[in-house]
Amino acid sequence: MTVYLAVSLNSKLSSLNLSNVFFNNMNILIIGSGGREHAIIWKLKETSKDGNFFCIPGNGGVSKIAKCVDFEPTDVKKITKWALENKIDLTVVGPEGALAAGIVDEFQKNGLKIFGPDEKAAKLESSKIFAKNFMEKYNIPTAKYEVFDNYESAVSYLSTLSPVKSGTQLSTVVKADGLCAGKGVFVCESKEESVYALNKLLKEKIFGKSSERIIIEEKLEGGEVSIMAFCDGENILPLLPSQDHKRVFDNDKGPNTGGMGAYAPAENIVDMKVVEKEIFFNFLRGVKNEGLNFKGIIYVGIISTKNGPKVLEFNVRFGDPETQSVLPLMKSNLAEILLSTIEGKLNKIKLEWYNKKAVCVVLTSVGYPGTFEMDKKISGLEKFESSSTLLHNTIVFHAATKVFNDAFYTSGGRVLNVVSLSDTLDSARKKVYEDIQKIKFDNMHYRRDIGKRIANSE
Repeated sequence: MTVYLAVSLNSKLSSLNLSNVFFNNMNILIIGSGGREHAIIWKLKETSKDGNFFCIPGNGGVSKIAKCVDFEPTDVKKITKWALENKIDLTVVGPEGALAAGIVDEFQKNGLKIFGPDEKAAKLESSKIFAKNFMEKYNIPTAKYEVFDNYESAVSYLSTLSPVKSGTQLSTVVKADGLCAGKGVFVCESKEESVYALNKLLKEKIFGKSSERIIIEEKLEGGEVSIMAFCDGENILPLLPSQDHKRVFDNDKGPNTGGMGAYAPAENIVDMKVVEKEIFFNFLRGVKNEGLNFKGIIYVGIISTKNGPKVLEFNVRFGDPETQSVLPLMKSNLAEILLSTIEGKLNKIKLEWYNKKAVCVVLTSVGYPGTFEMDKKISGLEKFESSSTLLHNTIVFHAATKVFNDAFYTSGGRVLNVVSLSDTLDSARKKVYEDIQKIKFDNMHYRRDIGKRIANSE
């Protein structure tokens, strides 16, 4: 059983007193519509069985375990008014768009408990340029970069770069500055690919205002890992590391997506002591020095280079699909941790984990992340409805589904997340891919190599 302790800027411990919180009678609101939100509600219900759960806007699967309210997640004023009227005790924000829209600021003005950073702190995700400048200022190791808002200047800059290794093509990473639903990053293996990315972002402006400014950074080599951590502004409490699979096809081929699957724990990729010292501690220092109101999750995408771990990106919320592989492994009370984060009491929390491995595979509509069809009937989900625990079963988290005449239909690109646990990564992979065969919908696509590289080396 793994136990994680908080990294703190202040070694003085304060007493934790949540005795006045009755988890089983809470009105809990989750904002978002994906598999991440389904997983959060599922985990909270373990220790808050008699709580009243709401989700804005939710999805077909979520509607079976929570009351879904059809508001836009970025309609901050409307949601705040509704939360006050319905006496919501705790709100957890899933998607980055709602955070960037300032929902935390509005809730806090009205005395509502909400888990997530405020609008200013959310710029660590909503602006990649803001995040890179923050990393540079606080000595957080990251890739070298330059910022551009002009196509010609950006293309000229490419001519000044040299391949990392002699005889290889020029490799870069081109990123849109703003939010692009996980699709604004181009990993380029040649100058031609880099020019193509610049054309898409700066000339065609395929992401609108989000791509008015871009970053060109060096392409780092090494193993990748995602580490989410609870942060209350004074302390950071890391969750188990996981590894996302971004490319749409096997063997990391094709365009980047919002995530095609993940496994956890992703062990031995980075030295956690180095991560805590060089990344988390410096992040906390920056949060305090900049006066950022950060009471939520900091997600750090890291690559383990020959020169040590370097940060690829910050997200300011639970990752998707990493959350779907990590939360089922958590033994601790999630509601207590969320409230401790909001109240600045993380230094008294210890995270405990089941000694298991988890694999999450995302089932998508063919064509995602580009054009795809929807409204495809899904069959086989009834086989998983009795799964109350993942220690011996597989569970399906819904990401983009809707209900019509008591049947589930697809309603987006990433449709379902199938998650299995077992004693080894290899057996978890075997279980999840066996159970996927029970689910059917027209034009279903998924990667068949989630966790394969690591499982083969166990």
